[in-house]
Amino acid sequence: MAHRLELKGISKRFPGVVANDDVSFSVEPGRIHALLGENGAGKSTLVKIIYGVQQADEGQMLFDGRPVRVGSPREARGLGIGMVFQHFCLFEAMTVLENVALGMDDPPPRRELEARVREVMAAYGLGLDPHREVHTLSVGERQRIEIVRALLGRPKLLIMDEPTSVLTPQEVEALFGVLRQLAAEGCSILYISHKLGEIKALCTSATILRGGRVVASCDPREETARSMAELMIGGSLKALKPKAQGYVGAVRLGVEGLSVPGDPPFGTSLKDVSFTVRSYEILGIAGVAGNGQNELLKVLSGEKLDGVTGAIEIKGARVERAGVSDRRRHGLATVPEERNGHAAVPALSLAENAILSARTRKGLASRGLIRVRAARDYARDVIAAFSVKATGEAALAGSLSGGNLQKFIMGREIGQEPEVLVVSQPTWGVDAGAASFIRQAMIDLASRGTAIVVVSQDLDELLELCDRIAVLNEGRLSEAMNVEGISIERVGLLMGGLHGEPPAGAEAA
Repeated sequence: MAHRLELKGISKRFPGVVANDDVSFSVEPGRIHALLGENGAGKSTLVKIIYGVQQADEGQMLFDGRPVRVGSPREARGLGIGMVFQHFCLFEAMTVLENVALGMDDPPPRRELEARVREVMAAYGLGLDPHREVHTLSVGERQRIEIVRALLGRPKLLIMDEPTSVLTPQEVEALFGVLRQLAAEGCSILYISHKLGEIKALCTSATILRGGRVVASCDPREETARSMAELMIGGSLKALKPKAQGYVGAVRLGVEGLSVPGDPPFGTSLKDVSFTVRSYEILGIAGVAGNGQNELLKVLSGEKLDGVTGAIEIKGARVERAGVSDRRRHGLATVPEERNGHAAVPALSLAENAILSARTRKGLASRGLIRVRAARDYARDVIAAFSVKATGEAALAGSLSGGNLQKFIMGREIGQEPEVLVVSQPTWGVDAGAASFIRQAMIDLASRGTAIVVVSQDLDELLELCDRIAVLNEGRLSEAMNVEGISIERVGLLMGGLHGEPPAGAEAA
């Protein structure tokens, strides 16, 4: 039987960078094959070549045993290749249904398409209103559109680039069930993920890239997550060094009775949210995407002021009416979940992106004038301290891989030594080595006295990082539970919408 996909000597170069260097491997029909590597290892470039977004400089690609040259995504879809991108290809002013239609070469009539979309969503457990506009959706909900759009084409080869980054464990299991069914029916799946536990549970073969080259292949079922991570980074993976347990200082961030209407027409309203975070403490906020996480980040950061009631205090100072810059002067730093366009401007350099949030605390501007040299120096310091793979401080943010951009953004905020850090999805789409680095940097920051709030859908991450965890559901925040002795089942039920008395041992936030 012919290979479903076979790559022979694929190479791709960009100015100053060799993204893929003589890459060769194959994927069999009905096989779920993992493509692993650090951020910047060349995975995304390779799958873009397979999908026709980019063209290889050298090498050959065979599909179902026949040599092919895929000149565009349309040609790829014509062959039977579908793809779910890590960074979404969506028009925010359009509805879910309109975005699905735009991704199809020959969409059926609207009513028929809606019926098919609803059928796919129901089958995969990807609940979403086809008539909602994309700008009202969370990152997790937007990811569901990409997954549905790809699966509507019934592909022979389905490429999935970090498809579960913002899905809950229950949604991941539902998706895995679908992927296993597709594989059983003969569909091949090329699966990219930094969640190595997922790779072990789902994939039956793997190719590992490092520096654009194939360095190993393995059966993930016979490896440990640690051994695969070490193959990816070419060395040993360091265990996190926990901060000292038990000691907390004064309240750094206090939120009392915080309520705000959701953005019309489908935003989630926050309802009487209250919590405190002390210095040296990390509070985790768990929850399914779309339950008010974005609204909470906007209100805490000062991006949203209209309709806000309740109190927000930073080191005892009331700031609920203060804007973004004033809150940063009081010692707040924030990292939103969306890297491109929110946390960073892709068309600006890393030095210019450093100025956006660090101009006050790092002295990058004075009397209305930008201190260009100071901005460049600070960007260089962040690049070095967080091992960001970039050509330098003049590199455009949009030229970095997702994981390297996330490391730069986290480094930009942590390097300011804030009194309070509020961060959403800190390791979304980040490889194991970089995720470990970012988590250690947050632990070290808390050890120096910063109060940290981590909003994440990765329960394992919250359990590893946090002292206490609360759950956000439909805009309401549960009591905070001490991580020591926490009931994972209880957390899952709260994420699913169970409200009521807090469990024994829970600590009021």
